[in-house]
Amino acid sequence: MKICVLPGDGIGPEITAEAVRVLKALDLKMELEEALLGGCAIDAAQDPFPEATQKLAKAADAILLGAVGGPQWDSNPRELRPERGLLRIRKDLGLFANLRPAILYPELANASTLKAEVVAGLDILIVRELTGDIYFGQPRGIEVRNGERYGFNTMHYTESEIRRILRVAFEAARKRAKRLCSVDKMNVLECTQLWRDVAIEVAREYPDVELTHMLVDNAAMQLVKAPKQFDVMVTGNMFGDILSDEASMLTGSIGMLPSASLDENNKGLYEPSHGSAPDIAGKGVANPLATILSAAMMMRYTFNQEAAAQRVEGAVKKVLAQGFRTGDIYEPGMKKVGTKEMGDAVLAAL
Repeated sequence: MKICVLPGDGIGPEITAEAVRVLKALDLKMELEEALLGGCAIDAAQDPFPEATQKLAKAADAILLGAVGGPQWDSNPRELRPERGLLRIRKDLGLFANLRPAILYPELANASTLKAEVVAGLDILIVRELTGDIYFGQPRGIEVRNGERYGFNTMHYTESEIRRILRVAFEAARKRAKRLCSVDKMNVLECTQLWRDVAIEVAREYPDVELTHMLVDNAAMQLVKAPKQFDVMVTGNMFGDILSDEASMLTGSIGMLPSASLDENNKGLYEPSHGSAPDIAGKGVANPLATILSAAMMMRYTFNQEAAAQRVEGAVKKVLAQGFRTGDIYEPGMKKVGTKEMGDAVLAAL
């Protein structure tokens, strides 16, 4: 197993270090090699996705990423911002399918801002298309028209792009409760009218899966009102970006949510759903569990090591049951620990 480790910026190095410790404890044959991505790469190589990182990422079977970004790079030209490195690696490796599970562990029911009865037992998988849509569409830019600044972006999808992400979502739904909700804005956007049309066509290939449709504004409301009505959701890049972050907070902390970004052969980039949290970087208090759970997803999706994935996930459940909590999920009566101490607890549980 060749794994490229990209610690990134902010809390990234701290949380990836704990996930790497967990990976090594699985006693599987693997090679891990670090490289630069994001702000640290800009500082070192004047490029958020340097050539050396590109080569290592392409040669690897999977990539473990911490987080990128920070205020010190916000005033850089757009192409020299950390987030551009993230967009480029996704595009460069063809990582079109983003899987974000939102699971509420019973021990964390009180950490959610919603009533326990609304979120208890929550288990949603959001499948987000990752390499198309308005984030990558051309033309785009800011220019002067009629004496004032004019900003523009282009939302577009090809039929084949829509079809392939829908197949990923249908396959995922088949392995779960056989229910798939496709989210669009077909009443306003022609681009997503095509999305719905293709979804209906692909559904004929999966007669055992129930397909429903929901407009994105209603989906955002329903995620808060009655989230357990959803099992698997599939949507485009921009809508998925927003809805998956909303779903993450139903679980109490974005620090608990892993993610996988896959190509057509299940080569994947695995990262926590949260950002680089520069306000707590270097303090040893960040929650490493989302990154550790991302490593578990790596074992499952890229390496087909289901037993290893379940070992890691079981260890996380055990430490939560034992009362270990980082600050983001802490409540009175629990054992408040830092980043390394949480990693120690997971290793002990393993």
